[in-house]
Amino acid sequence: MSVCRFNRALVRTPAASAVDGLRAVDRGAPDVAELRAEHAAYREALATAGVAVELLPALEAFPDSVFVEDPALVFAPGAILLRPGAPTRIGETAEIAPDLRLRFPVVLAMTGPGYADGGDVLVTPDTVYVGLSARTDRTGAAELCDLLAEFGYRGIAVEPPAGVLHLKTACSLVADDCVLATRAVADARLFDGLDVLVVPDGEEAVANALRVNETVMIADGFPRTRALLEERGYSVTVLKLDEVMKLDAGLSCMSLRWHDPARP
Repeated sequence: MSVCRFNRALVRTPAASAVDGLRAVDRGAPDVAELRAEHAAYREALATAGVAVELLPALEAFPDSVFVEDPALVFAPGAILLRPGAPTRIGETAEIAPDLRLRFPVVLAMTGPGYADGGDVLVTPDTVYVGLSARTDRTGAAELCDLLAEFGYRGIAVEPPAGVLHLKTACSLVADDCVLATRAVADARLFDGLDVLVVPDGEEAVANALRVNETVMIADGFPRTRALLEERGYSVTVLKLDEVMKLDAGLSCMSLRWHDPARP
């Protein structure tokens, strides 16, 4: 089955405290009402794509907690609790752990001392790539690869180009055999055996796309990338993400997605 095939997802309501969220580049604080509207449209897009979406409550103590992909990974066999690299986020793991234990028969957990963010993890059919970054160190990547092996996945650490916040800031899987990536990531040749579709110059921020079933979701405002994807035969859904992107985030960050074989 395709690794882009999903029928369940967990998301979390944006907190009012998101105005204090982490920002590597300060584009101003997000408007919380608009952020929640963007999040609602994202949930609707997932549902339209065939995914049953479960909404978790906001966590006001954690401004970045809307980005549920960073503290955990989920697969059909089970989940892995991570250790986010930002000190203000490490407590998010304990918050989401009970929700995952309710839904998965097996939940593994990193114990440290290393760190790993889910935003640095790109899952392909043959390999799970773990990007080294300011949020994912070598020790954490090594521990995560060991945990992935318990689920039968081959994990390898890769080093994205300088200046990439998370691996998936600059690339995303748009088909089992194709990665959408910035030119810098494409030139780094991180992905053996995969076709790499290069984002047009000037549209690098759209590299964090999200393939869900038959749809590739991208941020609004990147017409050349949309045209490139549609020329390749992809069905593209465009979503407004102005407030989300103020928090150095994108489409993949906002959900934990998996395929539940027990669900039609």
